[in-house]
Amino acid sequence: MSILFSVIFFVFILHSLLASTEGFVMNYYNSIFYNQTDQHNSLQCNLDLRLIKEIRNYQPIIYSIINRVTKGDFKGLVYEELSNFTDKFGSRQSGTENLEKSINYTMDLLRHYNLENVHGEPCMIPVWIRGKEYAEMITPRNHSLNMLGLGGSISTPPDGITAEALVVNSFDELHERAAEAVGKIIVFNQDYVSYGETVVYRSKGAVEAAKVGGIASLIRSVTAFSLYTPHTGQQGYDKNVKEIPTACITVEDAQMLRRISERGEKIIIHLYMEAHQQQMKMSRNTVGELVGYQEQKKIVLVSGHIDSWDVGQGAMDDGAGAFVSWFSVALLKNLKLQPKRTIRAVLWTAEEQGLIGVQQYIKDHFNELENFDIVMESDEGTFTPEGIEFAGTDSAACIMQEIGKLLTPLNMRKFKVRDSVSSDITMITKYGVPGATLLNKNDRYTWYHHTNADTMTSLDSNDLDKNVAAYAAIAYVIADLSIEIPRENSIF
Repeated sequence: MSILFSVIFFVFILHSLLASTEGFVMNYYNSIFYNQTDQHNSLQCNLDLRLIKEIRNYQPIIYSIINRVTKGDFKGLVYEELSNFTDKFGSRQSGTENLEKSINYTMDLLRHYNLENVHGEPCMIPVWIRGKEYAEMITPRNHSLNMLGLGGSISTPPDGITAEALVVNSFDELHERAAEAVGKIIVFNQDYVSYGETVVYRSKGAVEAAKVGGIASLIRSVTAFSLYTPHTGQQGYDKNVKEIPTACITVEDAQMLRRISERGEKIIIHLYMEAHQQQMKMSRNTVGELVGYQEQKKIVLVSGHIDSWDVGQGAMDDGAGAFVSWFSVALLKNLKLQPKRTIRAVLWTAEEQGLIGVQQYIKDHFNELENFDIVMESDEGTFTPEGIEFAGTDSAACIMQEIGKLLTPLNMRKFKVRDSVSSDITMITKYGVPGATLLNKNDRYTWYHHTNADTMTSLDSNDLDKNVAAYAAIAYVIADLSIEIPRENSIF
């Protein structure tokens, strides 16, 4: 009896030690492979150990993905394909024949890399034409203002607009000085806080100026840094407010105009714009897949938008994001890594004009959204990836955080949970579908996007490779896991 008791006691002690050791190993793994900081938003995770083990068992596959694109025969290939594309087509404005030719080219490229079910899905898109435009300060001295009209803007009268300028630093200042605004060109010299906070001046500047009687608006470009580069972008009018011409000017000119006005000198500006809308035209969202071997109707979506503004080459916004997305699927296809579920690459059209392509996609695929495991997008630059940004439930975030630990060979250790991520996919995540994008070192993103400086020169080939590896790794693991990413708040 005493021998039996000793054996039972020994087994109990051994089990306790093993459990304690397993806990120690888990904690050690977390401390080594993931920097537990505030960037995790203090997630409290209690994942099943079997799921953690399953995720970590993908590490050898992730190494092969990373090595193939950062050291193997795929190294530099996405940069080469993207440079071929941007050099051939340049900017790809919504509604242009050039955009449609670039879509044809890309579909052929997806087929060349053996993606499956490659096709275009029709979508009606707006057509805004910039036309000739210029702005000049003619008092207190002659000075040409470097400017870019904002998307959707109306034109000036045929002779242009010549008027005194009122320069303000904020909407609040504009409202305080509303009595001075009637009949003037309103110049906004707002400080840059962040893109998300400051972009409201670009999108609503014309409306706020018109409300107080302004006859045109010039907005300081929304950027953290400028080398005398104006930035374009979409803006919107309100139905009950008079539409006025609107454009962006450089940070340098906006600050100069403010200094002149603070000295009490009168500023007179001549503005000429031929901007106008044309009838909508047919475009396409571009689709290619790596079909799953088990649950083919279940979808992991990776995406970017193929259109751009009519300046620069649209290399960074969002040629790079579009190519990184589909190329990650091509990489998996080449590695013969077929997951349980289908990985679908979608290149949205007419994102810049108000997420037009994705809205049509939702209409066409609404009944399919319940089968979407996660949607991902690259549209915030393709600089050095540092981690993952995620939108979803806490339980889903804990799984994504665990998957993120597989990416430490790329030195990706950060994880952030946000209410929404990226641009197009926010239209899908609002239906409860989890969403993700890479958390990149994007401090230079606003330097280039929506400008003539958005060219291949702004991109780094090694960074593009890392982005491809990260998207391929994340997409593959999620598409192949034994479980789906939970979404308790889904409408489905």
